[in-house]
Amino acid sequence: MTSALHIGIAGAGLAGRTLAWRLLRAGCRVSLFDSRQRGALDTASMTAAAMLSPLAELAVSDEVVFALGRRSMELWPRWIAELAEGGGAPVYFRQQGTLVVAHAPDQSSLEHFSRQLHHRLPEACRAEVHTLDTAALAALEPALAGRFGGGLFLQGEGQLANDQWMAALALDIDRLGGTWHEGLAVERVEEGRIVCASGTHAVDVAVDARGVGSRTQWPASNPLRGVRGEVLRVECPGIDLQRPVRLMHPRYALYVAPRPDHQFVVGATELESEDTGPVTLRSMLELGSALYSLHPAFGEARVLRLSAALRPALDDHRPAVALQGGVWHLNGLYRHGYLCAPAVVDELVHRLLGVEHTEAT
Repeated sequence: MTSALHIGIAGAGLAGRTLAWRLLRAGCRVSLFDSRQRGALDTASMTAAAMLSPLAELAVSDEVVFALGRRSMELWPRWIAELAEGGGAPVYFRQQGTLVVAHAPDQSSLEHFSRQLHHRLPEACRAEVHTLDTAALAALEPALAGRFGGGLFLQGEGQLANDQWMAALALDIDRLGGTWHEGLAVERVEEGRIVCASGTHAVDVAVDARGVGSRTQWPASNPLRGVRGEVLRVECPGIDLQRPVRLMHPRYALYVAPRPDHQFVVGATELESEDTGPVTLRSMLELGSALYSLHPAFGEARVLRLSAALRPALDDHRPAVALQGGVWHLNGLYRHGYLCAPAVVDELVHRLLGVEHTEAT
């Protein structure tokens, strides 16, 4: 019976924690193992803007990521509502689209982005991309009135507060009876057991969702690596944005995601490096200057946090679920973690429980 199934999950980040919650709701027993405490900030799950942008990402990814993102956009509001039903704290979630803009010298970057997107976008989805003139942009996002000659509006995209999601999951996992093993490094994940320095824990099914920490156990046919991401979090009462904004640039694409209480998460850097050190001065200056160029009010923003973490990536940059040696692996969320996680987790839940998985149409 499902209720008797004991599933051990190595890694309590976005993938592992969300999977644990879904399995607990399905009646499973779940044990979570992680080398960090549940509130740690120096993780890939917490170093993210959590923009839900299947359209925007299609310009730089592929149809697999796009399909996972579209499926996840159906699941996010449903899952957030289910989390609230359990009495948990609310999770900030909006689905008011994304703006893509560029300064006059960088119009060629915006045009290139637009061409790439239209080339890859399915015919049925092209009506969701709107070209804006100055007046339409100002009407949609008054804070940017007069600052750009136009842009693109990507209808239906969204965002959520990743810190609120992770905290709410932790509370509901406790409520549902999940077992936490925090601050406990996992040495190996094997069929039927999670091996830690302090001992071995027997489970019915073992899942490895440790991100870059899974590298030595990930199938060698599709190597796993870490890609460094850096984000800046600021507070700026002088400006209101209704939706995420992407600012195109020849070297990078800045993204600014609004949060409650006039806070903003800002990112752009994606470095092929496995350095786990603090944010570099160069990155801080690039993020700050690009943010200031979006709107001068950001010059008075208070810096709340600078963070960096390694995002687990595969060569094809697609998330993956694999069964090897009796162990289920969930990995490769890369820069698409919050965009794709619900769809990937949902797929694995159905496979673990032997339930037929029907894709939404």
